[in-house]
Amino acid sequence: MQSAANLVMPIPGLIDPVPVPRAVTPRADGRTDLLGLSRPQIKAVLEEAGLDVKAAKLRAKQLFHWLYHRGETDFEAMTDLAKPMRGWMAERFVVGRPEVVEAQVSTDGTRKWLLRSDDGQDYEMVFIPDADRGTLCVSSQVGCTLNCRFCHTGTMRLVRNLTPGEIVGQVMLARDALGEWPKGNMGSAVAVADDEDEDAPQYSPDGRMLTNIVMMGMGEPLYNFEHVRDALKVVMDGDGLALSRRRITLSTSGVIPMMARASEEIGVNLAVSLHAVTKDVRDELVPLNKKYGIEELLQACADYPKASNARRITFEYVMIRDKNDSDDDARELVRLLRKYKLPAKVNLIPFNPWPGSDYECSTPDRIRAFSSIVFEGGISAPVRTPRGRDIMAACGQLKSASEKKSRAELDRLAAEKQAALG
Repeated sequence: MQSAANLVMPIPGLIDPVPVPRAVTPRADGRTDLLGLSRPQIKAVLEEAGLDVKAAKLRAKQLFHWLYHRGETDFEAMTDLAKPMRGWMAERFVVGRPEVVEAQVSTDGTRKWLLRSDDGQDYEMVFIPDADRGTLCVSSQVGCTLNCRFCHTGTMRLVRNLTPGEIVGQVMLARDALGEWPKGNMGSAVAVADDEDEDAPQYSPDGRMLTNIVMMGMGEPLYNFEHVRDALKVVMDGDGLALSRRRITLSTSGVIPMMARASEEIGVNLAVSLHAVTKDVRDELVPLNKKYGIEELLQACADYPKASNARRITFEYVMIRDKNDSDDDARELVRLLRKYKLPAKVNLIPFNPWPGSDYECSTPDRIRAFSSIVFEGGISAPVRTPRGRDIMAACGQLKSASEKKSRAELDRLAAEKQAALG
């Protein structure tokens, strides 16, 4: 089910979003995909399909548990539903997954999936395994509008926002691929009551491969705020995927008007794509800086309600040779972060090359020198080890083959797909 609000897609212009109506592409078979829906939304579609309020509430609770805690896609396997009810559900609904166009595995174990939506748009997600965690890098848009010069995704046009179902679907698909759904008889769900109980044993990621989510894939999450918020609420729900908000990080290039709202309505960790400490260089690397400057951005970070010494803001800083990597740049970075008294850490990211890029990665010695200056200034500045470079899965390398298609072309493709299905 799509609410009226979801029919308006806020496509950013050069700087700020402009609402543009976009029709929802219906499934060819007429069924409603439940993937990405919250409990109240599932209840609403069940009522629309004919169940009374009491029955819809009960079935919504059961479906939510089967969909998101157990990862089930087959109504016949939902054993606490009566057989006639399972058939009734299967006639009207489906539990989808993104279509996998290509799956690649790097020599370092990083996995990348190229996914395709029902309307033929491609986007990517990446899973990065480490000894103590497994991080899924999730996309929020097909393409991007920010045109960051160092980022391969930034060379794409923005095609459209991903829906909550397409965002949640990336997490579900990763759990499928990693074989991490519970087995055996259905147990009762235990809701997460508060932060102290977020990692209760029944739902703890301990022992799982997928432990963390970063909204750092294709797109600017805060230019698709409502869909990202609704998707992450499903991911964090204690009766389903139950991933703690402390294990989720949202990355932004600095959409300042949405940052406080993200803290209030989502409350996950914040990462900021800084990448430069002077106006001229950041204007070049992150054009959004022309609208929301460095000092204004850092003040918004200082005001971010969820920031604390226990939950530091992460500043992402890509290391580009002879562009932003001097000793003076490092000292200015320390000065700025100390000026705003930010509980921060800086992730230094060696620039990951891609075909046609104008930049080169800083030398290892230069990166170490930069890191040392920041550390000496009292701020943590670890150097991120590049992962998945050989399959173009590293930071800044994601780019699908999607192109902006006209409405007429999308309609033609949808008609061809429906005709093929008979």
